Amino acid sequence: MEQQEGTRINKFLSEAGVCSRREADRALEAGQIRIGDRVAVLGDRVRETDIVYYKGEPVCQEAERILIAFHKPKGIVCTTSKKEGVNIVDYIGYPKRIYPVGRLDKDSTGLILLTNDGDIVNKMMRSGNRHEKEYIVTVNRDITDDFIMRMSNGVPILDTVTRRCKVWQTGTREFRIILTQGLNRQIRRMCETLGYRVKTLKRIRIMNICLENLKEGSYRDVTAEEWCELQRLIRHSSNETVK
Repeated sequence: MEQQEGTRINKFLSEAGVCSRREADRALEAGQIRIGDRVAVLGDRVRETDIVYYKGEPVCQEAERILIAFHKPKGIVCTTSKKEGVNIVDYIGYPKRIYPVGRLDKDSTGLILLTNDGDIVNKMMRSGNRHEKEYIVTVNRDITDDFIMRMSNGVPILDTVTRRCKVWQTGTREFRIILTQGLNRQIRRMCETLGYRVKTLKRIRIMNICLENLKEGSYRDVTAEEWCELQRLIRHSSNETVK
């Protein structure tokens, strides 16, 4: 029987605000995490008396839960990696350790959330939980009824077909789209498959949290009301991989 004492190492790191569980698993596979003097492996558990080191630095549990909304400008990379150009964490310069909830590609703008709570990340971003994200998109030529219909009903990309989604035209070359999945560069790939090229892509909503008038390059704390509603929406969401 599996030893249940303590907290799984990837869960411990996400709850400590160090990284997401997925990033923790990658760090474990790379041998970058230790429990005491021992290199940790997938499935290890952390007890209250253990000292955990992440990339050589001791990990302390973060008592304060942080969730901020950021209006990402074009050119910012949604990663914590120092190897990238201008990464989102360095750009914001937040005084405590945070990391992005999901991603927006480098050429896209709009709303992205950052947190120190890995459990929130998993519950919000797991595709199987089907939480909504809304975007405004402009393309390089006039939109047709056929384009809207085909975008709505599923487009073959990346060896799959996208889920049915809500799409409606808001201008000659502009539309809005609400997704419940997050495939890599999904909207851009969907448009390309249908013979269109995305010129601008802006995310304006993640679940109940909206971009509204937040200035590009600025961030704000998620309000108490938004937090309460978010908790309600993710209450029954899984933080494990969902099909």
